[in-house]
Amino acid sequence: MSIPELIAHAASSVASAFSTPAEAMAVGAAIVGVALVVISSFVRTMIPLRWLAVGSNVGFLTYSAVHPSLAVVLLHGTLLPINVWRAIEMVRLTRRVTEAAAYRDLSGVWLKPYMVSARLKAGDVLFSKGDLAGHLYFLVDGEIEFVEIGELAKPGRMFGEIAFFAPDGRRTLTAQCRSDCLVLSIDGGTFKQLYFQNPAFGFQIVSLVAGRLVADRQRLEAQAAKETTT
Repeated sequence: MSIPELIAHAASSVASAFSTPAEAMAVGAAIVGVALVVISSFVRTMIPLRWLAVGSNVGFLTYSAVHPSLAVVLLHGTLLPINVWRAIEMVRLTRRVTEAAAYRDLSGVWLKPYMVSARLKAGDVLFSKGDLAGHLYFLVDGEIEFVEIGELAKPGRMFGEIAFFAPDGRRTLTAQCRSDCLVLSIDGGTFKQLYFQNPAFGFQIVSLVAGRLVADRQRLEAQAAKETTT
């Protein structure tokens, strides 16, 4: 086929693609879907990435309404509700984190939808010093003692986050139940996904860790001052 024939064939294909409003809408939707997929490859944060995925799903489903394709319908029909749900989840988490930051709430109560609950007996050990960090915890009821420093955690406190930032990923204290406790936990994989995918969540966790480290420094300084005067 010669070059003039190729050009004529391409022009004919374009003309047929826009021959009716429905055809034009289908082609436009497909172009938008492809463009959104390309743009999403440059996006680093999860919320805009999910919404771009939703847009591309809608674009390809619109195209398949004019040019039916079972594979396209199954693929994007399955992905669309998943992407919408995950986007809504991340928006809700961002809102909770923003509200927590505004009220200086470092308890971590905004993480509850991502946590699972467990009831523990007095004397049970959640983790020991030197253990690899596997979970982040939120105390709902009861008392948790950090054995090495004799500190008690009261209901409403989140704990166990510092080990996730330690170079070796190991616990620096032992956490033992002083009474029967109700504890919520989030596994390390989910914690890391939330941390890296949601900047607001990551900032709040860093603020929490910094607060814990400042409190530890003040405790050590007070202990050193007390030993100096005795």
